[in-house]
Amino acid sequence: MESSDRIRAIMNALRVADSVSVAELAAAHGVSEMTIRRDLDELAQQGVVRRVRGGALSLLLRGEEPPFGVRAREAVEAKRRIAAEVAALLSDGEAVLLDSGTTLLEVARAVRDRRLTVLPLGLQAAQELAAAPRIRLVLPGGEVRQGELNFIGPLTEASIGALRFDTAVIGCCGLSAEHGLTAHDLPEVAIKQAAIASARRVVAACDSGKFGRTAFGAVCPLDRLDIVVTDEGVPREQHDALAAAGVVVRVAAP
Repeated sequence: MESSDRIRAIMNALRVADSVSVAELAAAHGVSEMTIRRDLDELAQQGVVRRVRGGALSLLLRGEEPPFGVRAREAVEAKRRIAAEVAALLSDGEAVLLDSGTTLLEVARAVRDRRLTVLPLGLQAAQELAAAPRIRLVLPGGEVRQGELNFIGPLTEASIGALRFDTAVIGCCGLSAEHGLTAHDLPEVAIKQAAIASARRVVAACDSGKFGRTAFGAVCPLDRLDIVVTDEGVPREQHDALAAAGVVVRVAAP
């Protein structure tokens, strides 16, 4: 098993249980205990676990998302395929808002060579696009959230509200038929809502692991989205619910 896949599996175990055992994880994944200790040490550096003798205790709170560095290692190939599919939806000359998050960072990488006007809501994406020769890069004002490095607050909302976009590409923490698009961080909810309100077309980009999840803050119902781009793991019932709401579902081919 690849290191990123193993880290993701450990994260899933931590969402179910409050603690994990080095010995049990090593046996479950067919690797040495030393390898598992290194994985747990990495998660401890990210603030996800507290290391204890023989294992680790989860520090994940029910209403919070894992750190950016941890999420960046989850579903990497799926995110890259989703990003390529999103890039294919954009026409040269468009004004595009790119939400923050790990999937949207991949979208920024996928459009580096395109001729677009782009307002990114994450500093990581801004850095990716800063030297892109045909990208007109516009940055919002506002506060930068520590760790995530995304723009939040009333200045960011005002910057978005003063502009009009052809397409807003939005990320999420959860997407479900019952609760729509949701996010963990409440200031981010307001930013996403401002982005949706300022765009002619709204594209949600998320890997299939987000389906059926519900985060703390409600952003919008399904019918406020125009297109959802995801991977082949999207549950059939969620796919059907999106279609029933008039949302086009594009599945990035493996």
